[in-house]
Amino acid sequence: MDNKLLVSKEEVTSFIPQQAPIVMVDALIYSDDKKAVSTFLIEKENMFVKDGFFEEPGIIENMAQTAALKAGYEIKKLGALPKIGFIGGIKNLFIYQLPAIGETLTTEIYLENEIFGITIVKTKAFCKDSLCAECELRIALQTEDKLSG
Repeated sequence: MDNKLLVSKEEVTSFIPQQAPIVMVDALIYSDDKKAVSTFLIEKENMFVKDGFFEEPGIIENMAQTAALKAGYEIKKLGALPKIGFIGGIKNLFIYQLPAIGETLTTEIYLENEIFGITIVKTKAFCKDSLCAECELRIALQTEDKLSG
């Protein structure tokens, strides 16, 4: 896997709908048809940090934003605007350890299926080359009709 920087920290918010302080991805370092990899440095000021560790809701949000970052990156290559997605379901969530302040979370998502407007991805988040968390996310994309009212 080629770990070159595809989307930098400064560019992330043009690829995902979230804005500070809710941004939980720093960079996209890999993307192909079925897989994407993001990185995220855990900082003390992060809203999901408690007692020196990045808590479960932050890890889940990081996983979902990695999927959003991949989708935004791919759609922008086609010259279109990214769509807003919502977590429609979380399945088989396992949190093995919480990353500490100063650690970088490296998150991989694998596209499993897309059906009836639902994207299913398997995710794995690593810190220090150790698996921190994994799950399957079902992500629903907002349709144009809902955006216009």
